[in-house]
Formats: sequence, structure tokens, C-alpha cells
Amino acid sequence: MSSEPAGAEPRHVLVIGIGAGDPDHLTLAAVKAIRRAEVFFVLGKGPEKESLTDLRRRMLEEHATGPYRVVDAEDPWRDRTRGDRAGYASAVHDWRARRAEVYERLVREHLEPGGTGAFLVWGDPSLYDSTLGVLDRVAERGTVALDVEVVPGVTSVSALAARHRVPLNQVGRPVHITPARRLDEASLDGGDVVVMLDAHESFGEVTGDDVWIYWGAYLGTPDELLVSGRLVDVADRIREVRAEARARHGWIMDTYLLRRPEGERDTEG
Repeated sequence: MSSEPAGAEPRHVLVIGIGAGDPDHLTLAAVKAIRRAEVFFVLGKGPEKESLTDLRRRMLEEHATGPYRVVDAEDPWRDRTRGDRAGYASAVHDWRARRAEVYERLVREHLEPGGTGAFLVWGDPSLYDSTLGVLDRVAERGTVALDVEVVPGVTSVSALAARHRVPLNQVGRPVHITPARRLDEASLDGGDVVVMLDAHESFGEVTGDDVWIYWGAYLGTPDELLVSGRLVDVADRIREVRAEARARHGWIMDTYLLRRPEGERDTEG
């Protein structure tokens, strides 16, 4: 694909965090950004997750004030069978490259130079989301001039803590945020641990009668599920709830916080 002429006016792309699922998670900054955009790019993830696309459209119907268009495209297929870390990194690299091709086509074909388009991102664009990385790839290709602006949003992590009415950290303690496939590298003696993207119920590998879990799925939506307690007491309950929810919806996205409460962890020295 040929590059645009030198000095071409860039296309403005807003990457807007829209929260974990509750329409009220939209910040005032996000609403203002929505009202600036004339085109919204939406990548569908198949019929199982059509409800997520519908929620985006309802947000636009409620908050967009000027004329706008919604441009739909299918999210490229991603290989999720390679479980080892090298294979996972390779699969993500390949998926992002193909996603960059889709993004580039959408922006070039549906957004005029100088125009403003937007991607509505679940949670916050800076936490376990690929949109910014994919747009960087588009910019590196040099075929379209982009001016990218990021509007932060409410993450599933902050929504989880709010729904359980707990702080993410204990006094003087750090918080470690990790995907479940790297949970074995996190130590609860070194701080509290937030786990995301757990497809294999890795919490079952955590040992210790003093470990507490604060678990949530579909946070901020009418289907929200919450379980909390000592991990040894509620692990089976979480497995049951996950299985039932996955069977009902066809997919599940959950997040949880693991911690040893103050006074129940080993004391240094």
C-alpha cells in the first residue's frame, strides 16, 4: 500500500476507555471525546460477544450529539492453542500484525485526512489492551498519518475493588498485576496480586490457608458475578459459578485479587 503524500494532514484517532461494562463508568472526558468523533470503528468478536458491541452502540446513542457513522469489521482470528510463553508471544505478534492491517484499512477508507475517528476500548486502553500497540504498528508502516489521543477509563481492576468494597493495597504494600499464565512468578509475601485473563482457573494452584480471594466476572454488567472469602473455602464455588456462566454466555472474562490479610502473613525478620 502506498504512503500518503508528504505533509498530508493527519487523521485524528481517539482511543477512548469506556469502563468495565457499566454505562455509568463513562467519564466526562470520555463523553466529550465521543462527541468530537465523526466515525467510530468497532471490531466484532463473533456472535457470542455481540452484547459487547450492542453496549457500545447504546453508549453512542446516548452520548453522541452530532452526526456520526459506525464502521464494523471482524476482529482477526487469534491462535489460542499455543500455551507456552514463546508460542503465546508469537501468536500475539501475528495477531497484532493482522489487526494493524484491518485498522489501517478502516482509517484510510472511512476517515478523511483531518477528520476525527475513535475506538471505544473496554476498561482502560493502557491495561491489557492491544489498541495502542496496534496503532503504533500502523504508524510505523508509514502509509497513513495518525494523531492519536488517549482517554483513560475505569478498569476491571478498580471496578473489582469497588464492588467488593476493598482497597487494592494494604498499608505500605505494593500491588502486582499479572496475567494468570504468569501467576507462578508472583509472590503474596511481596504484596497483593491482581490476576487477569485466567482461562484455566490458576487460582487453584495457589497454596496457603491464609490466602483470600476477591473474584468478579462480567463486572459492571447486569450479569455481574462476585465471590469472596478464603481461597480454600470458595475455590470450588468459583469453579461452579464460572462453569455455569460460561455455559450460559459462551464466554467469560473475570478478574480477581489475592492477598494475605494484615496479621495473617509471615512477618519479616
